[in-house]
Amino acid sequence: MNKKQKKMLTRIIIAAVMIIALNLIQVTGIVQLLLYLATYLIIGYDILKKAGKGIINRQVFDENFLIAVATVGAFALAIYSGSGDYNEAIAVMLFYQIGELFQSYAVGKSRKNISALMDIRPDYANVERNGKLEKVDPDEVGIESIIVVQPGEKVPLDGIVIEGSSSLNTSALTGESLPRDVKQGDEIISGCINMTGVLKIQTTKEFGESTVSKILELVENSSSRKSKSENFISKFARVYTPAVCYGALALALLPPLVQMLFLGQTAQWGVWIYRALTFLVISCPCALVISIPLSFFAGIGGASKEGVLIKGSNYMETLSQAKYVVFDKTGTLTQGVFEVSAVHHNEMEEKKLLEYAALAECASSHPISKSLQKAYGKEIDRSRVSDIKEISGHGIIAKVDGHEVAAGNSKLMKQIGVEYYDCHRVGTIIHMAINGEYAGHIVISDILKPHSKEVIAELKKAGVEKTVMLTGDAKRVADQVAQSLGIDEVYSELLPADKVSKVEELLSVKAEKDKLAFVGDGINDAPVLTRADIGIAMGAMGSDAAIEAADVVLMDDDPLKISKAIKISRKCLRIVYQNIIFALVIKFACLGLGAIGIANMWFAIFADVGVMIIAILNAIRALRVHNL
Repeated sequence: MNKKQKKMLTRIIIAAVMIIALNLIQVTGIVQLLLYLATYLIIGYDILKKAGKGIINRQVFDENFLIAVATVGAFALAIYSGSGDYNEAIAVMLFYQIGELFQSYAVGKSRKNISALMDIRPDYANVERNGKLEKVDPDEVGIESIIVVQPGEKVPLDGIVIEGSSSLNTSALTGESLPRDVKQGDEIISGCINMTGVLKIQTTKEFGESTVSKILELVENSSSRKSKSENFISKFARVYTPAVCYGALALALLPPLVQMLFLGQTAQWGVWIYRALTFLVISCPCALVISIPLSFFAGIGGASKEGVLIKGSNYMETLSQAKYVVFDKTGTLTQGVFEVSAVHHNEMEEKKLLEYAALAECASSHPISKSLQKAYGKEIDRSRVSDIKEISGHGIIAKVDGHEVAAGNSKLMKQIGVEYYDCHRVGTIIHMAINGEYAGHIVISDILKPHSKEVIAELKKAGVEKTVMLTGDAKRVADQVAQSLGIDEVYSELLPADKVSKVEELLSVKAEKDKLAFVGDGINDAPVLTRADIGIAMGAMGSDAAIEAADVVLMDDDPLKISKAIKISRKCLRIVYQNIIFALVIKFACLGLGAIGIANMWFAIFADVGVMIIAILNAIRALRVHNL
């Protein structure tokens, strides 16, 4: 609890104690009025001040004005009637302030999740100068500078590790507690906390363009993008508040005038003014005006704690309506890294075959060659390799330890006259021949992400009607991936422009209320992310263009977070609609009861403050998203 909240709690306790005391001791006359007035000012001076400022600034019709008029009027009625019952006026203000305290606490709780994210902002960067480390502002560090990050420090800028190895705490970025190990040559993003070793990093971006700055910018701007529900409430309050004020005025004046002028009865001014004041207290739209933005704020805060950045409540609302989810393949459902996935029909030991393949391919920097060298897992001794001959579009022939080794596709095998076996597996096939004899083949493929299959099942459970995969890969590879994951439709061999056309085609056939989400990570996905109803980007390894174009960013590249994001958005919207319906039904029912005299001021307190507290407590539930 902050100082402001503690001060408010103190005022509430003092006012409550004074009301109880004044009802227990016998005080009458001017002393009683002054003591009750002092109690009223202790609990409500700030509301009166805000109402006065609103009148001066010609922004009269807000909740402060309604509460001020109702409570001052109740005081005036008690003085006019001589009843000496000032409890109602003070109780309205007291319970209203209790509601405001609840709201402040709820906002503070959801803000903690976002402020935890704000803790990723680095205060300094260590730059080595003249053999000493100097702390400088991260803004002052240029691209390709060398910075040093010591254990316990935040990584201030994006870069590549050039010296050292360590474990990184990425929980502030991804929501995951599992550390990530980095070594020389690995890319590293700002915002992580270095846990163990000293790292020397060559920066690849300026601070303003680094991951940590982009994330903070996204979060800071998220509250400015209002959803349809929030816009509806804002417009509703602008019309509703003046309407109820004029309604209360009519309730206070018209019935007594009708009694006096047309019915020949004594005008009951006190009765109708009391009803009008009760009407004003009931009418206060606090529950709607406070709880709806709070629900979205809590939802965005809860999502950010789980490593899902939603750029605004309008995107939260759109995401909740997603019925079509379209995936890019490479880097989204697959890791985008080629690895040896199988060795078949091998005449020699698997390790030996991989060794020959890695040595034969040692002069190439092609991703396939690198995957063979990685699978071999040992340092390449180039002295063992000679007479390397690369045949474009076919493969490589080289001498390894004096043996002639041919590594390549089926065309190479045909060219050298070696009979080979076809492979039933999908992927890149490296056929191996040693001394003119077929030795087997190695399958290299893009590995699926651990949760890719699970996310498709989870999306179906979450109510997504159709999943689609778009890829530039060959049809055979795309079909095999789609089949293994359970994706409904797949379109392969697409260029970036083809992906946009395909998304537009899907947008044209879906129902208007259903929304289409596209998930991608590459720079070529940026146009599609923009074109979709809602764009979701992989943030950890995704391109800057994709993150910029997207409406939702997944900070740890785990596709399972897609279903989590949709579930969070749907829970948040359920809470929003619950609050809207609950507040309006209770509000209008109580307004009717107040107008005909059934509801008194105590009833009005429940209708206003009680509904507001219930709506706020319900809104706080949007923070609880971990187990969705």
